[in-house]
Amino acid sequence: MFSRKGTIVLMGSGELTATMVEVHKEQLDRCGASPKAVFLDAPAGFQLNVDQISRRAIDYFKKRVGYPMTVASLKSAEDSTAYEAETAYHQLREADFILIGPGSPTYAVRQLQATPIPDILVDKVRSGGCLVAASAAALTMGRMTLPVYEIYKVGQDLHWVEGMDILGALGFNLVVVPHWNNAEGGTHDTRFCFMGEARFDRLAAMLPEDVSIIGIDEHTACIIDFDSGDARVRGIGSVLLRHGGREMIFEKGDRFPIDVLRGESIDTDRTRPPRDNPKATRMDSKGADARFWDTVHSLRKSFLAGIEHYDAKAIVNALLELDRTLWQAQADLENEEFIIQGRETLRDLIVLLGPALKSRSADPVAALTPMIDELITLRNSFRQTRQWEAADAVRNSLERVGIIIDDTPEGARWRSASAKSNPS
Repeated sequence: MFSRKGTIVLMGSGELTATMVEVHKEQLDRCGASPKAVFLDAPAGFQLNVDQISRRAIDYFKKRVGYPMTVASLKSAEDSTAYEAETAYHQLREADFILIGPGSPTYAVRQLQATPIPDILVDKVRSGGCLVAASAAALTMGRMTLPVYEIYKVGQDLHWVEGMDILGALGFNLVVVPHWNNAEGGTHDTRFCFMGEARFDRLAAMLPEDVSIIGIDEHTACIIDFDSGDARVRGIGSVLLRHGGREMIFEKGDRFPIDVLRGESIDTDRTRPPRDNPKATRMDSKGADARFWDTVHSLRKSFLAGIEHYDAKAIVNALLELDRTLWQAQADLENEEFIIQGRETLRDLIVLLGPALKSRSADPVAALTPMIDELITLRNSFRQTRQWEAADAVRNSLERVGIIIDDTPEGARWRSASAKSNPS
């Protein structure tokens, strides 16, 4: 390990996306020639796809960050054997770089709080290593943890639970709130980690008066460097500090003393009442990002309405317009992560076509010919623009409902799986 002090990186989301590649590289580079990088799977230990998440992290670091990564697995403190637990502890103690990410913050606290892991994480930072806590894991780092699933999905009363308070051991009296600018709700407010403004204001009022709130936008990192004594903002969004009834905003590229996070060295030029802060109400603004997502959400809604009413023209128009929107966004140099998420939306909609077509009770040849013809036109446009995965998704959706596409010198033709030639 190193004689210098280490870093904590708090990420609002996107820990395994293109946005954070350089952040990870920078932190690993400072750890020496052959740093040991470890992914802790505990927050997602209850999920059936937890091993898939771990494999994705390993693959991401190998292919995109350029460093190998291993997994310290502690899916359940209760169900793990003593050997499994001690192996995870040893891996974390030997690591130079630790990443903890998606899952449930309250599950993570329940699994880790009574183990040596919180002390290991604190010692890691004190001895020069790097701790990256993203999304669900970021919520556990402070004095209190927001039970997101329990409130947003289950409908429990507003409340906080105790956090692991890794930051408290390092001198910060903070609550960390990732997904600060979340907009997944579309028609309803999901900012402030899915709570929305009204609920989050009530939650904030429940906190002890001496606790500050650090809100981190999605695909944004706040790098707390104990060696330099500075904090930096990287990514595509901003970081907000709410302290003593005032707010401070730090934009991407900003650097400020870490004492600010302790309620010291406050820059009064940056502070303002929360409701005077344009960032606190940016959901009402219609900048480029907001317009992009308004369009994506609107087209998704049109597609689903077309599915519901068996309107082939509306379905295909929505897909084509979404494809056009994504290409335009790329030409306009929109944020790469937004485009990636938009393409995932497009692929999801294409996949929905399979069950929709299968549910039709009418003769597919007689009833679905207009839709199939339009989908072949869509596939042709994907092929012309070399979007092979999207084109294959259209073909696969049709094949699942018994429609086979034959590519001929004269163009694409389709037939029922039970027919020998194109019925047209």
